[in-house]
Amino acid sequence: MNIKIRKADLDDLHQLLEFEQSIITSERPFDDRLRDSKVTYYDIKQLMTNEKSHLIVAECAGELVGSGYALLMKTEPCEKYDFFSYLGFMFVLPRYRRMGINKRIMDALIDWSKNRGVVDIRLEVFDENEAAVQAYEKFGFSKAIVNMRMVAS
Repeated sequence: MNIKIRKADLDDLHQLLEFEQSIITSERPFDDRLRDSKVTYYDIKQLMTNEKSHLIVAECAGELVGSGYALLMKTEPCEKYDFFSYLGFMFVLPRYRRMGINKRIMDALIDWSKNRGVVDIRLEVFDENEAAVQAYEKFGFSKAIVNMRMVAS
């Protein structure tokens, strides 16, 4: 299978919006804060055009099969590094999973970040999403902080 990793462009927008809705659908069981109506997470056009972000897609035979982005962000003044790279919009179509596509996307985003002098790489994943947590841990990520919340009654 010939998978091409490339920078996303405006022609990809429709499919990327569908990917976004698939991500939201898969995360709804983990996040009771999400409205029942259609919601969005990302400003995809901004991620395509912002010089501090790199939105990429995986393509197989002309079909988009995966996505992800890296966004350079300023750290807090007390932190060791000046910037970190935040990874998001990690998605692979179900029929293309377990083929190493997500690893290729992550490798490309990490390389992009390192080429800009950024070595602190972060992402967020729901703790209850055990499959995703395990996949990212295999990649070398570790839990750094627990974000806790409550809904007061």
